[in-house]
Amino acid sequence: MLCVLLLTGVVLLAGCGLQSGSAVPLRVGPGSIRPVPALEGVPVTVGSKDFTEQQTLGYIIEFALVAAGADVRDLTNIQGSNSLRDAQLSGQIDIAYDYTGTGWVNYLGNETPVPDEQGQFEAVRDADRAAHAMTWEAMAPMNNTYALATARRTAERTGVWSLSDYAELVATDPAAAATCVGTEFNVRQDGYPGMARAYGIDESRVTKRIVQDAVVFQATADARQCAFGSVAATDGRIPALDLVLLADDRAFFPKYNAALVMRAEFADAHPEVTAIMTPISRLLTNESITELNRLVDVEGREPAEVARDWMVANGFVTAA
Repeated sequence: MLCVLLLTGVVLLAGCGLQSGSAVPLRVGPGSIRPVPALEGVPVTVGSKDFTEQQTLGYIIEFALVAAGADVRDLTNIQGSNSLRDAQLSGQIDIAYDYTGTGWVNYLGNETPVPDEQGQFEAVRDADRAAHAMTWEAMAPMNNTYALATARRTAERTGVWSLSDYAELVATDPAAAATCVGTEFNVRQDGYPGMARAYGIDESRVTKRIVQDAVVFQATADARQCAFGSVAATDGRIPALDLVLLADDRAFFPKYNAALVMRAEFADAHPEVTAIMTPISRLLTNESITELNRLVDVEGREPAEVARDWMVANGFVTAA
């Protein structure tokens, strides 16, 4: 299903079953990314998961490859990590940004993460290519790890600034540790169950409310429904709502650096894609992606527009 059609540098975002973005045409021309003869007219399908950061990252890929001359098809906004993964394995999607921790734990089935970012990237890169002929390239500095957050005033009132502090509060005053969790975080082994084991938390004592991820932020900021909530560390609503992340003082959560994921066959046939995307990935820091997320989730802008403007501001493309 064609949700976003990019032709001659024109991005037409049309609604469809995958719920693509706005219907406002966005145009880009070459900047530091110039047309590449080897990519001219090459069909490339770009995917992403169904949340703000992923959609923005997907559009960043699209604008880059359009400027390089590829014939880009948009399949962003796919529901859930496993669906995106299945689409890539089956060849429906050629390229997407994904997260090293997700690859290592969820796709490859490992229980113990690699503690440093580069080591985690290299481990998932090597294992996924050997097991599934999938290639990971151009790791970004941004680390969108899971975390527990709380309102700053809640942290000041309770003295809970770390996950060890949180575990102690669950043990001594469970009602004060009421926690909102997203559906995936509630069941993933790199989410609440694994965190509870690592910190000795008795889950039966936790006052836990399972809600949609988007609900967690305001509920935690208000501190009426929940004192704590599960979040992704680079979400723009964290600084906007003056939330603080609890320190992971036992280093439980894996590293979730974003990196390009492609089938090995596609990556080997088109090495120009990695060359184009590597300098872009280098600029995707926690600070930069958090701001892009804030522009969408707090200011209400479209992910495609935010991605295009960031690409223009950094000189990769020009607004046409």
